[in-house]
Amino acid sequence: MNGKILDYDFDRHIGVISAADGQRYKFTGGEYKSKSGPPRAGMVVDFDPLEDNVAIGVYPMAGASHAVAGRKDKIVAALLAFFLGGFGIHKFYLGKTGAGITMLLCGTIGWLLILPGFIICIIAFIEFIIYLVKDEQQFQDEYVHGNKAWF
Repeated sequence: MNGKILDYDFDRHIGVISAADGQRYKFTGGEYKSKSGPPRAGMVVDFDPLEDNVAIGVYPMAGASHAVAGRKDKIVAALLAFFLGGFGIHKFYLGKTGAGITMLLCGTIGWLLILPGFIICIIAFIEFIIYLVKDEQQFQDEYVHGNKAWF
């Protein structure tokens, strides 16, 4: 049966699929059968339904891993970290608002105490390097779709 992943919790490794029959099916990360990256909301998948609305053997459909909305360019994130990292702009770009606000406050008001502003600039430079050397899929999984806000 075909369906679309509605949600996937990376911490608990469980997700929900909205199927073509109008039902919703739960699945675990262990049932997701792909080496091209973890399941993400919006992916079109094929699966076998069981009783109690449980899905097993969840496979992404051809091209589903690249057609997912919400991809961010790691080069853009790296350049933002390098040039505007002291203000946390790269964090806002990646959707990590809490970390962005922390960096913005430390990068502006923090300079009154000197040390917080200096530390934030060092963190931004380290993240610039990390973003550049990370594999594209790993970058997407950790910094865009995952909960990783800091290096």
